[in-house]
This record gives sequence, C-alpha cells and structure tokens, in this order.
Amino acid sequence: MTPKIVVYKTLPEDVLDYLREHAQVVVVDSARGGSHQALADALGEALVDADGAIGASVKVTPAMIARATRLKAVSTISVGVDNFDLDDLTRRGIVLAHTPDVLTESTADTVFALVLSTARRVVELAEWVRAGHWRGSIGPAQYGVDVHGKTIGIVGLGRIGGALARRAALGFGMRVIYTNRHINEAAERAYGARRVELDELLAQADFVCLQAPLTPQTRHLIGAAQLSAMKRSAILINASRGAIVDEAALIEALANGTIAGAGLDVFEREPLGADSPLLAMRNVVALPHIGSATHETRHAMARCAAENLVAALAGRLRLNVANPEVLAR
Repeated sequence: MTPKIVVYKTLPEDVLDYLREHAQVVVVDSARGGSHQALADALGEALVDADGAIGASVKVTPAMIARATRLKAVSTISVGVDNFDLDDLTRRGIVLAHTPDVLTESTADTVFALVLSTARRVVELAEWVRAGHWRGSIGPAQYGVDVHGKTIGIVGLGRIGGALARRAALGFGMRVIYTNRHINEAAERAYGARRVELDELLAQADFVCLQAPLTPQTRHLIGAAQLSAMKRSAILINASRGAIVDEAALIEALANGTIAGAGLDVFEREPLGADSPLLAMRNVVALPHIGSATHETRHAMARCAAENLVAALAGRLRLNVANPEVLAR
C-alpha cells in the first residue's frame, strides 16, 4: 500500500515532487493561512491515518499523535529536535529524523556575522548614518572593539561550534576555549582549542557563543549569575535556542552594563514581541532566527529531510536519526 505523508511546512516544488514519487502527499501548512494553533490542530487531524510526516516550526506533542497508530517516522527540517517529545516517540517506535550536517556552515556564518556586527556596532552605526547623523569625522563615540586576537568561548563544540572555531582561529587569530560534554580532539589539534569549565569560560571570553542544544539541563543555562561572571566588556552571542538564556536576566544585565552587548538570532518567544526591551537597546543586534536561512541551505535541508523520511518509511534509514534505539527493535 502506498504510504501517506503529511507535509506541514512549505517545501520547494522539486522536493514535493520527490515525495510524490514515493507516497501520497497531503499538505497542511501555514501558507494556507490561519493561526499557529489552527495549523497544529489541522496537523493533528491529518496525522491520524498518516505513515510519515515532514515539516518544522510546530511543536508536535504526544496528544497530537495519540491516534496516529500508523505513524512510523517523522522528519524535521532542522537540526534541533526540541519540538518533539523524544521519549514518547521512542516508546511508540516512531523514528525521528533530523538534518544535522547540511546547515553547519551557513549557521556558523550567521554566528560570526553576529560577532562582527556586535563588536564593530555595524547595525547601530548603519542606522546612525541612515538617520543623517554622520556630519564629520567619527570619534570614540562611534568606535567598536577588535575581534582579531580576542578570546572566543564556545559553549557546545559540536558541528556548528567546530565550524565557528575554525573561522575564529584560522580567520581571525582568536584564542578558542570551549565547554562540551566530551573533548573535541580534532578542534584542539586543528585550532588550538582548550576545554575548560563553564565558569572559566565565562570569566575569560571576550565573546561567549552559545551552540548547545536545548535540553532540560541547558534551559536557562545562562542566567543572572553567569552573566555577572562575564567580563563587563564581553559580548554574548546566541544562535542556538532562545531558552538557553534567561531573557529577563539578560535584559537586566545589558541595561546595567553587566556585559557590553549581545548578538541574538533566537529568543525565548518567537517572533520577538515589538515591545521587547531588547529592541530599544543600541548594544543589541537582534535577528529573526536566520541561522540557516539561505536559499541554498534551506533547499538542502528540505531535500535531506525528504530523503530521510522516504528511507525511514522503507526501513533503510541509518543516519540522521535522533532516536537510533528505535532502529534496534
């Protein structure tokens, strides 16, 4: 019997065509209008008799798949899997596939763009020029700080963290320190990276870059105490998951001068509210979660996710599985 796949994110036409070659495809996505909750409700209904699903940006709860007795695999168009209850999927024998490799370089580019733009005040000063304030030679009031030769502290030295370390060490001569569950021997050999405890990283780094997944252990990993442990001249960069940072504590630290600035691509609630105090702060660069948002990378992610799903439904998927224990059954 031809499997049924539910698509809950807009996909490129060629990727949809690929899926249609292997399955009956039902599209339930935000492009059709309606609220986020309406999309989630429609997805829950569509999953009832589905064999697989592919999408992103929707929290898929146990309640949504409680009646999906045929569901064998879900493929998320992302590297993060925090929109899923992984234990529940595993208990049900449902494979969760993700796209951990294809977005590495694009996301590392975004992280380093935040490093440069916060250090050199690129966004702030571009707006200053646009507002007509540039009427003569600039002075110390417009100066930024150097990036080359500084210390970058990377919290989570996985694929993206490693790509960031390469840019920092080889491109800008930066000293790399990191925290990670395991020693990254390749990064230590290639980039001179040194593994330290979080407290030491916070105390030494000029740029603290968060590249950890969101888990119960990393939620609010950076709060008031950690921000106070950073240099007053330090800049916090977060392009991983918003909830890793206690946003209220960050706002207070930025307002009080506890740290010098922040470059943020992710937030505790997205989209970021127009009334957020972060948007009124000149020492903040705020982006709309663009980490992997290039035409090339988003297409590659969609294609990878589609191939993951087709392989999973055929019982052939061995890579890119977030819960590999399901495959051992």
